[in-house]
Amino acid sequence: MNLSHIQLISLPVSDQDRARDFYVNVLGFDLVRDNPMGPDSRWVQVAPKGAETAITLVTWFPTMPPGSTKGIVLESTDLDADVAELMAKGVAIEGGIQEQPWGRFVTFDDPDGNGIVLQESASGAP
Repeated sequence: MNLSHIQLISLPVSDQDRARDFYVNVLGFDLVRDNPMGPDSRWVQVAPKGAETAITLVTWFPTMPPGSTKGIVLESTDLDADVAELMAKGVAIEGGIQEQPWGRFVTFDDPDGNGIVLQESASGAP
C-alpha cells in the first residue's frame, strides 16, 4: 500500500450553510470548496488552516444521520485562549478543561451534535 495521509472525512450535517458557517466562522477553518454537485446537492469542504485532511459537510448518506459522528479531535497550541474564544462565540463547553497525563482537553458539539474534542497535548506526548 502506498498511502500517505487521510485526504477527506465526510461529516453528516442537516444544513450545509449552517455547518459551513460554524466550521469557518467559529472554528476558523478555511473554506476549501463550495460547489454544486448535481441538480440538488453541493460539495462543501472545509479544513483547518494548513491541514492535509479536510472535512466535507454531507447531507446525502442515509446511513449517516446528522450529529452521529463523535470524537473528531482537533489539536490546539493554546487551549485556554481557544476555549475563551469559543465561549465568546457562544459555544457551550460543558465540564470545562479536563486534565489528563497526555494533555488537556474540552468537548463540545457542532450545530448538529457531532462531537468535537479540542485538545492541547502535553509536551512530549504523542
